[in-house]
Amino acid sequence: MSEQQVRAITVDQIGYSTYMKKIALLTGTEHSFRVVNAETGAVVFKGESAAVADDKASGARVHAADFSAVTATGQYFLEAGDGAVSATFVIADKPYQELQKGLLKAFYYYRCGAELSGDYAGPWGHAACHLAEGTVIGQPELKLDSSGGWHDAGDYGKYSGPGAKAVADLLLAYELYPAAFAGDFTLPESEGMMPDVLLECKVELDFLFKMQEAGSGGVYHKLTTLNFPGLDVMPEDDTSELFFSPVSAAATGDFAGVMAMAARIYKPFDESYADRCLEAACAAWQWLEQHPQEPGFKNPPQITTGEYGDAEDHDERFWAAAELYRTTGEEVYHKAVQKLSRLPFPKFSLGWADMGGYGTLAYLLNVEAQGEALYASLKEGLLAEAEQLVQVSQSDGYLISLREEDYIWGSNMLVMNNAMLLLAAEHFSGDARYADCALDHLHYLLGRNVLDISYVTGFGDRPVLHPHHRPSVGDHVEAPVPGLVSGGPDRGLHDEYVLQHLQGKPAAQCFADHELSYSTNEVTIYWNSPAVLVAARFNTQVNHGTL
Repeated sequence: MSEQQVRAITVDQIGYSTYMKKIALLTGTEHSFRVVNAETGAVVFKGESAAVADDKASGARVHAADFSAVTATGQYFLEAGDGAVSATFVIADKPYQELQKGLLKAFYYYRCGAELSGDYAGPWGHAACHLAEGTVIGQPELKLDSSGGWHDAGDYGKYSGPGAKAVADLLLAYELYPAAFAGDFTLPESEGMMPDVLLECKVELDFLFKMQEAGSGGVYHKLTTLNFPGLDVMPEDDTSELFFSPVSAAATGDFAGVMAMAARIYKPFDESYADRCLEAACAAWQWLEQHPQEPGFKNPPQITTGEYGDAEDHDERFWAAAELYRTTGEEVYHKAVQKLSRLPFPKFSLGWADMGGYGTLAYLLNVEAQGEALYASLKEGLLAEAEQLVQVSQSDGYLISLREEDYIWGSNMLVMNNAMLLLAAEHFSGDARYADCALDHLHYLLGRNVLDISYVTGFGDRPVLHPHHRPSVGDHVEAPVPGLVSGGPDRGLHDEYVLQHLQGKPAAQCFADHELSYSTNEVTIYWNSPAVLVAARFNTQVNHGTL
């Protein structure tokens, strides 16, 4: 963390939607507050905050200041009766447009194998990287093209499952909220036809094709060097040998799911590409059918990079079957969905390890499934899960669905994944409460939290400045690469820096804005991807999503 004092009034440092609820959170003793127009100095609203509540997760005594009555667009700040002030923020019809663009542009900065240069890259460009062929572990004579795709995180590994999750989030964002992506033609590949979000996803999809084993349809779990490079090593200087780790059922299921999804979404733009995606998905499904009892993935002995181990693959198979059924309409996949749904894995999780929620969403978005008993059961379960998230959020001082034990490594992924699930519940129920709760999660990410920090680099007046991200450390540019979502508080204190500096802190304060804190301040594609979807929802007019 920087040495700046945490303000006694925390707000969404980007802003608030004109006609949606607007709440600031106070930790001081003063209850009277006023809303001030930052440009004119005029006081536009006066009020009293609610009763104080002790919030165990944050260790703060919090009271809420509701200023939803302020609807005029402009720049504002809050001032308490004792003189405490908040960050300046905007009120606008679509305050998150630049945020959404920045969160999506981050994927461009994650690109591997391509030179990032010119006006689009700005000062954060670098030379093409990781162009050498990789060796398949167990087959030292087999060398394969390893270029392309996105770096996974603060390092330069590339992982099939997490990559598929990130693409799935972005494709869902486009499918549910296409208007939020209209008119953005700013990528080097932009041609004015295919939206940028689909062009960017294609970068990763093209790489994932390379991860499918020739002849078998199985998918290599990951592509990395033997060990992580140093923290200041730029991507083009990471020249150690690359290795394809063995095929795994989890990676193959994720691949089948995202390729079947892509086949459907890309068809109006590029039919031959869509056909290629579907062919690859079907080949992966055949591998899954031929390997019903595959053991979970473990790192080969010589590999020390991130494992992304996953012993349970029924959730990935469920997602694959649901997407293939939705894309093809073939009953064989429907029967597989129904059979897999009876197994005891999480059906509503949207994490890289537990992907069952993507299968549920694919099934519920499939008009052919309506009227089925499984459809009713999954919808009921999803709404019950969302209702539980609402209940937890209502009892939390900062209005989010994380309990004290949920502040884990990557807690901001939980924040955004839960917001995604709440928006799915809004979509299937029309209940605006779920959107309101999801928006509270975005407010938390953007500064309305106990640390008064925006967890997105380059956005807000107190954003993360020192992420555990090799290009941001090694490029000698003072500002980090913008648009990256930081991992967030981790009460487990899983790295040496936080062990030394954060002992005894409440769960929601277990965060360090320091490049050495990989357990709280690393970044990754699948923390950005759900944030893109959530921002897109609030850049779209939805009839039932207002006060």
